[in-house]
Amino acid sequence: MNGSNTIDSTLLVTSVQEKYNNLRLDRFLSKTYQNYSRSRIKALIEQGHCKRNHVPVKNPSTPIKTNDKIELQIPEVKEYSLIPQDIPLEILFEDNHLIVINKPAGLVVHPAPGNENGTLVNALLAHCGDSLSGIGGEKRPGIIHRLDKDTSGVMVVAKSEQALSKLSADFADRTINRLYHAICWGIPNPSPGSIEGNIGRDPYDRKKMTIVKKGGKYAKTNYKIQKIINPAVSFIQCKLDTGRTHQIRVHLSKQGHPLIGDPVYLKRIPAIAKILPIDQRNELLDFPRQALHATLLGFNHPISNKYHEFETSLPQDMERLIKKITTEK
Repeated sequence: MNGSNTIDSTLLVTSVQEKYNNLRLDRFLSKTYQNYSRSRIKALIEQGHCKRNHVPVKNPSTPIKTNDKIELQIPEVKEYSLIPQDIPLEILFEDNHLIVINKPAGLVVHPAPGNENGTLVNALLAHCGDSLSGIGGEKRPGIIHRLDKDTSGVMVVAKSEQALSKLSADFADRTINRLYHAICWGIPNPSPGSIEGNIGRDPYDRKKMTIVKKGGKYAKTNYKIQKIINPAVSFIQCKLDTGRTHQIRVHLSKQGHPLIGDPVYLKRIPAIAKILPIDQRNELLDFPRQALHATLLGFNHPISNKYHEFETSLPQDMERLIKKITTEK
């Protein structure tokens, strides 16, 4: 059996080739069965689902030897506990490994206590059905990155464990191309420019993030003005070097250019709003969400490695707002 793999139902059996002599057990299995993430394989070993030469082994770091027989039992994939819900989705791309959607503003991505229905995950469970191959032992979609409830735009979601593992690594390695469009107060200067600052939890308000002097995670946002809409408002493009919670919202707010409609980081009427006609000012102050749209997402497909790029138009509510507050020159 040297070098051969056989599959008997959920039992995966292989023998160790010489080139893998002394390799960690979990690393060997993740190399051999690339449909499963290393973290998943490590969990299976620790849960007692692995045997080495017919003897159970629960230590993922166990070194293996040439010609060892390794058996890995994959438990049956369980149905996810959340309820599938028929919620309309704008699908930009889909195959057996991933799905790309244009998320509307107002749609929560992942269920949380007190908000377990009507989310993107509920919608994907209904849409994908049996095409979900199983992630972490459950038949569910794999959320790789999130957009805030009231941020619209492009998102990619994994349908397989292999896709989740690879795309998560790409996001962590900053090899994903992400562009956002936003409407902010004021006219950022210089343009183009960049904003850097570690982002962490606000010690005075746990619902907010902030730029911190100690701790937090490094974050960098590159921006440039696309259009000066009027003397008090700009339409800008943001390109992320990192992807931290509320990153664009925090960075622009700290620079004195909070997003129009931001319910968290815009608590007062900006002084610059006073220079606008009352009708334009009211339109801006009444906008019901942060004016932020994830307009472009580009990545290498986790299986084919082919580059895919998806771009969406500005949503209608942001388009309407721009038209209503534009000062013609």
